[in-house]
Amino acid sequence: MTTDQTVGQSVDQPAEAPVDGQPAVAAPSDGANIDAAPMADSVAAGDVPVAVQHPSGSGPERLINELRHHPHGGPQLPPVGVPEQDLDSLIPANRRRRSKLGLPTTSEPEILRHFGRLARRTFSLQEGLYPLGSCTMKYNPAINEALVRLDGFAQIHPYQPEDTVQGALRLLYELEEWLKEITGMDRISLQPAAGAHGEWTGLRIIQAYHRDQGEGAQRDTVLVPDSAHGTNPASATLAGLKSVTVKSTAQGLVDLDDYRSKLGPHVAAIMLTNPNTLGLFERDIAEIASLAHAAGALLYYDGANLNAMVGVARPADMGFDVVHLNLHKTFSTPHGGGGPGAGPCGVRDRLAAYLPVPTVEKREDAAASRYFLDWDRPQSIGKVRSFVGNFAVLVKAYAYMRAYGGDGLRQVAMDAVLNANYLKALLGRTFDIASSEPSMHEFVLTTKKAKDLGVRNIDLAKRLLDFGFYAPTVSFPLTVPEALMVEPTETESRETLDSFVAAVEQIWEEVQTNPDVVRHAPHETPVGRLDEVRAARHPKLTWRS
Repeated sequence: MTTDQTVGQSVDQPAEAPVDGQPAVAAPSDGANIDAAPMADSVAAGDVPVAVQHPSGSGPERLINELRHHPHGGPQLPPVGVPEQDLDSLIPANRRRRSKLGLPTTSEPEILRHFGRLARRTFSLQEGLYPLGSCTMKYNPAINEALVRLDGFAQIHPYQPEDTVQGALRLLYELEEWLKEITGMDRISLQPAAGAHGEWTGLRIIQAYHRDQGEGAQRDTVLVPDSAHGTNPASATLAGLKSVTVKSTAQGLVDLDDYRSKLGPHVAAIMLTNPNTLGLFERDIAEIASLAHAAGALLYYDGANLNAMVGVARPADMGFDVVHLNLHKTFSTPHGGGGPGAGPCGVRDRLAAYLPVPTVEKREDAAASRYFLDWDRPQSIGKVRSFVGNFAVLVKAYAYMRAYGGDGLRQVAMDAVLNANYLKALLGRTFDIASSEPSMHEFVLTTKKAKDLGVRNIDLAKRLLDFGFYAPTVSFPLTVPEALMVEPTETESRETLDSFVAAVEQIWEEVQTNPDVVRHAPHETPVGRLDEVRAARHPKLTWRS
């Protein structure tokens, strides 16, 4: 790979053959930059398509701004039906744009084909197994999508009077009740829009609590295990707190001696994932909680791995004071490629007054129950999201819980653990397991013996794409050299898991007999290996960059 390669660049991809009489589209030459074609500053009459797009979804794909510019300037809208007013009387000339906005004017079929081509080159659960460890890439049931499109959910507005949205408020109230039962928490806020957002919200609640105890200034530190998700220290930093790392034992659990040595009157909270990011249950969790509370600190539960625990064990019963939940992981809502998401934050009674406003409450009238939003919470940390959160996402999570019921959710957790341990037993014949501790919903392999032959874990992961499987999480947690973290989730069949094992075993055979095939993978994907370091260090944040 050369240093000239850029994001979206194909490597060693052959020219595409003509399809249905269309011209062939050649892959870009080495060093080409296919996603930085300039766009004209203005749209001129008679402009023509700037590129022929390949219907298979392979080859270069222009940005939507670059696809086509029609002389008619976009959709033809009917008359507005109200008196027209001179623009100068509405917007002063010195406040108006002096150049054209440059919005795309592609037709509906062209837009549909554009996104269809992008979809065909994007891996999803519709393509195959997605064993991305610590991400719980579970199937998103189609019924969830159908229900959230019902007019009673899709066509309401957050500014409507409460009496006209009683069904929506009831859903939010009942969703909180389900999450309270699952976690053991006393109150839940549904406002946070993502897992990390839930973390930050929980930390702000913890800060407010310590401030009211007269210890806000001194408790400025959060303890975070070295195997934690990167969002934990990041959320602490955004909340204005310091993060201090707690070491793990050789088996991947919290080192109690190191933990004890770092507790003190300066610690506001301990952020912990259980099971942790190696898929291991923290067997000393009761002592960890006791030590935290004795030191005056609060225990925070990162709910990223709750899929292994639903209906089996509750964070509150382990001693946690605050939790956040990833509805896109545990409760099947889409991950969303950056949004929308939902990361509800739950707390025990002594922290409930600090939850964001408004909360959804229920009042029993003589005739019937009435649901309403409570804004009268003087100790609240305030709003953390517009309205009540991402309502459509919350509807999908509610539908998932109601479909499974309590016993079904417990079975989900047990099946997730079963699938992970089945894969662990079979893949342990090929690569070493990072810890001998019992695994929960995921496990971590170390591929050091492949590295000894000149093949890295990233190479193995890329080669899996050629077999129709998404790659496991690579090089995380950082405590395991050449790590591959595997999480199959509960919805995969034994046949799918067996096929995944067979692919890993074949790739290991290639490592020993033909390592270049693995080093230069993938070979069968629409786009070859990308320069991920350059993508991270020099991201293109606008289409003109």
